[in-house]
Parts: sequence; structure tokens; C-alpha cells
Amino acid sequence: MPQTTKAGSDDSVAAVKSLGEAYRKIQAEIRKVIIGQDKVVEDVLVSLFCRGHALLIGVPGLAKTLLISTLARILDLKFKRIQFTPDLMPADITGSDIIEEDPETRARRYKFIQGPVFANIILADEINRTPPKTQAALLQAMQEKEVTVGISTYKLTEPFLVLATQNPIEQEGTYPLPEAQQDRFMFNVWIDYPTFDEEIEIGEKTTVDDQPQLSVVMGAKEIMEYQHLVRRVPIARHVVKYAAAIARATRPKDASASDVTKKWVAWGAGPRATQNLVIGAKARAALNGRFYASPKDVRETAIIVLRHRIIPNFSAEAEGIDSMFIIDQLLKEVPEPKE
Repeated sequence: MPQTTKAGSDDSVAAVKSLGEAYRKIQAEIRKVIIGQDKVVEDVLVSLFCRGHALLIGVPGLAKTLLISTLARILDLKFKRIQFTPDLMPADITGSDIIEEDPETRARRYKFIQGPVFANIILADEINRTPPKTQAALLQAMQEKEVTVGISTYKLTEPFLVLATQNPIEQEGTYPLPEAQQDRFMFNVWIDYPTFDEEIEIGEKTTVDDQPQLSVVMGAKEIMEYQHLVRRVPIARHVVKYAAAIARATRPKDASASDVTKKWVAWGAGPRATQNLVIGAKARAALNGRFYASPKDVRETAIIVLRHRIIPNFSAEAEGIDSMFIIDQLLKEVPEPKE
């Protein structure tokens, strides 16, 4: 378990190695239930230890919900699942005040009934199947870790992590997430189909009666200590400059914008992208047992940070150019500094 020490101390280095070992145990437990998707698991855990939120995108049936509920069991956290539907109301997420009558005095008073957002891990399932008004009920919780109902504000228990699943917007009955809502998510994680061999293994292991027994790897207190540890991981200035250069290269009107950006991007990433690239690189390094963040960590974090922050323009849409293609080109153009 990590101790509160200043960056660079022997205890901090040992704590990072301890986190790396815990990460491998978490992976092993998740593999009892989830076949493949190792990169997705890593991205979700990076989000957790960054104190961020993640948007998981993929077609139905790729075990998004199962992955999140399994993670909550392994980490011994309070888990709530919210099924987003067209008729869901904001109060169904945050909770609401009800009038309660004292049986003895007959006096009436308001009593707040907590909604499902009062948990450690929130699964916002199919978040884009509800209108933006209801989606916005999560904004304050995700940003300030609190909920306001009426005149009262209630603090949420930490650690607090929103993992939202989203179906591709081309499907029936979906609403696009507003840019402000998307920006609250630190990462945008794409879940793809399994490989042929993985699909064979899925067919074999998930169609029998045997249920895997999962072990708890860590709890809320340890997670919060590791979250503080991640922020103490050193990162060199040239690595931060690399993160900032990537973010600025996405902005069409910036002096450092590439030809790709000027041609195909309507809106680029803001300063929050630089922040997320830096803290994401620190967490990725720590999960792999390293007490320093490298340019490679920034590069490996870039796709999930930028995918939902780059808005292609009409020319790009007409030519079938998406944000993934633009990011790939930008990462080739922005020079990566040496270690």
C-alpha cells in the first residue's frame, strides 16, 4: 500500500512497483471473465487512477457492461448501473426530495432520497439513448463530485468513476452527446470485435455452468492512495511540451497546426486535452511499475484523449475522414522527443 511521501523518495518508487503488481493481479482476475480486450482494461484502469471518467464505445454484445461490473467486484467498490432510456428523467439519476410525515407529530418535512449516482462506480449504460437534458444530470457529478437537488448540495463518496457505454450514433434511437458532455469524459475508449481465436474461446468458456470465482485485489482506500501516488509521478518538461504540441496541433487556427488539421478539422482539443495527456501518461507509467512518464506513454494515451475532442469539418465528412485518421496523421507529424 502506498504511503504519503514526496516525489522521488524510495517509498514512492516502491509504491509504484506495488501498483504495477496490483495491476497484473487485476488483469488476471478480469481474464477469468473477459476474454481479450487487454488494451481496453488498461485504458479503463488508467482512467480510474487518474480520477477521470471514460466513455466506452462499441456495438452491443461486446461485454462492455460485464467488464465494468467485474471491475467493481474486483476493486470492492459500490456499483450502480443506470440504464439510459428515452423516458429517463434527471431525478432518476440524482435522486429527489420527497415529503415525509412524522407518525407522532404529523409534522411534514422534506427528505432526500439518493439516486443511483451515489456510488463509487457508475455504469451509464447506453448513455446516448436518452435526450441531452437527462445526460446533463451527470455533468455536476462528473466535474465537481457533488449533486445539487433543490437548495441542497450533496457530496459524492470517492473514489467516483463514471463509465458510460455508448452505441454507435448511426444506430436507431440514439442522441449525439453534446460537446460539453463529451469533454467531461477524460478518455474515449473504442471496444472492437474479438479476434477469431478469442471468439472461439468465448464460445467455449461462456456456454458452460462453471462460474469463475473472483478475488478482491484492492479497496476504496488503497485506490485513493494510488490516485494521489499517480500525481506524484515525475514527468520531464520535454515530455509535457510533447503533450502540449500534440494538443495544439489539433487546432486549425493555431500557428503550429498541421496541413491535416487546417484541411479537415473544424474544432480542435482544448487545454484539458494537454492535462489529460500528462496525467494519463503518469498513470500508464505507474501501472507498468515505472516512476517516470515517457513520450511513449503520452503517445499511447493520445488516441483515447483526442478521439472525442477533434471535430472533423464538412470536407472531412464528405471524404470519409474521421477523427481516428486525423489523429494518426498528427502523431506522425508531431516529432516525438527522445527518452
